[in-house]
Amino acid sequence: MIPTRLLLPFALLPICLCQSLQGVLIDCGADVGSVIDGLEWLPDSGYISAGSSKFIAREGLVQTLFTVRSFPLSNNVFKKFCYEIPVDRTKKYLVRTTYYYGGVNGYANPPVFDQIVDGTLWRVVNTTEDYLSGESSYYEGVFMPTGKNLSVCVAGNTYTDSDPFISALEVVPLWDQLYNSTDFRAHALSLVARHSFGYDGPVFGYPDDQFNRYWQPFGADAFPLSNPQNLAVSGIWNLPPQKVFHTRLSKSLVEPLTLNWPPGPLPGGVNYSIALYFADDHASDSNNSRAMDITINGIPYYRNLIRTPVGLVVFSSQWPLAGITNLTLTPAPGSTAGPLINAGEVYQVLPSGGKTLARDGIIRSYAVIRISMLISSSLVSLDNQTVNLLAYSSFPRSLHRNLTSMGLAGLISPRISRLTALSSILLGNNSLSGTIPDLSSLKALQNLHLQDNRLGGIIPPSLGTLQNLRELLAEQQYNGSSSAQSNWKRRIDTEVHAGESFADSATMRSSLHQRSPPAASQARSSRQAGLKLR
Repeated sequence: MIPTRLLLPFALLPICLCQSLQGVLIDCGADVGSVIDGLEWLPDSGYISAGSSKFIAREGLVQTLFTVRSFPLSNNVFKKFCYEIPVDRTKKYLVRTTYYYGGVNGYANPPVFDQIVDGTLWRVVNTTEDYLSGESSYYEGVFMPTGKNLSVCVAGNTYTDSDPFISALEVVPLWDQLYNSTDFRAHALSLVARHSFGYDGPVFGYPDDQFNRYWQPFGADAFPLSNPQNLAVSGIWNLPPQKVFHTRLSKSLVEPLTLNWPPGPLPGGVNYSIALYFADDHASDSNNSRAMDITINGIPYYRNLIRTPVGLVVFSSQWPLAGITNLTLTPAPGSTAGPLINAGEVYQVLPSGGKTLARDGIIRSYAVIRISMLISSSLVSLDNQTVNLLAYSSFPRSLHRNLTSMGLAGLISPRISRLTALSSILLGNNSLSGTIPDLSSLKALQNLHLQDNRLGGIIPPSLGTLQNLRELLAEQQYNGSSSAQSNWKRRIDTEVHAGESFADSATMRSSLHQRSPPAASQARSSRQAGLKLR
């Protein structure tokens, strides 16, 4: 069994979701740019020099499907053909590739080939089924660049019998808080399913989703569909669009709701990142009358989930799945309300296999040496060196300190409270022990990650006073109460409070995020028919 991890969030500051889409949208094979549904598409000549442009003469296609770039395979040499997109290597990016064959190679069926991002084998592109049904196919993933350019490539493999091609490519930067339970230095995410439950319209993306993630309809004919609640929910962790909370799958009776989701069998032997989104139009009372338990294939995923009008997400960053998946929502003992769910995402977790630059290792080593040179007491052990974790004054005024997965062990120094400019402290996936020190002096602190360590004791009540704190990730089990609860309750309006104790838990790895009500989002939908996720 994988140990449970419960991640405790803080209310995020109100976020305006009314900004234009950032990133690069490429209409592959096109020789001029265009504006489609308010989005600017660029010709691909500035991003690749190989291949040739081909036109598809077929009525009813989305404009970006009229052209493709095709890459000739000479003498069966399986070469890579890569788009090079300038990026900020400190950010992660949503990458989406779209394919519509249109018979450009002269064969009845489209070719099968690989797609690769920065050296990571992403997926085998097989669009035959969709193409024969008259539909285009898309693939979506989340990647961290390894250099100043992000390389998105297609390449022949042993199945390839004609020239690889591509219709469209989108590279969109994501905010730090999205999917941040994944270590993108070691992994990437490949989308398996993203659904708005109870929704029966076309696929929607931007502007409903500010990052133009595509949300598919699911289950409108399978279970009772509630009326849209128009809840003011936006800006929770992963920033799902408010539109997904307008519909839901639910049971009016106090009985389990079981979904075959994600649809279709999944390959085993790999892990998946799962995020489930919930919002209720009724606040739960003190008797937890609206609580429910979640299981996946009969294995407990999260117990006693209390739905709230402000919205929440339960997620797991490493969950094993194989074959057909059954997601079951069961009213908890004492609950008087049926289960419900609004939306969900599943990604396959990929090992990163990309190129590495020599300077990456140099910078990391320098950071370790620099810390060890500045120690004043033995507080943390790193690779058999004694260092004083974060409590050093010789560094410049620091805003962000990321020591995730650095092999740290020992105590967190109370002197960390002297670094008053810090906005982020990321210490996840280490072997830190002891208690969380008083951090009340860190007024600028927004993100505190302590998950996957060996910490004990209580969450310091003083954390409830940090008005800028957006997110706390820590291994938790919520029992009992403390004197800090009332202050915490006023700040974030959730059932989670400071001052509660750490404890080991006995079920599988899962995570919870909640937040307070933000400003309203746009409601206009982006419609695109005949589009299938592969």
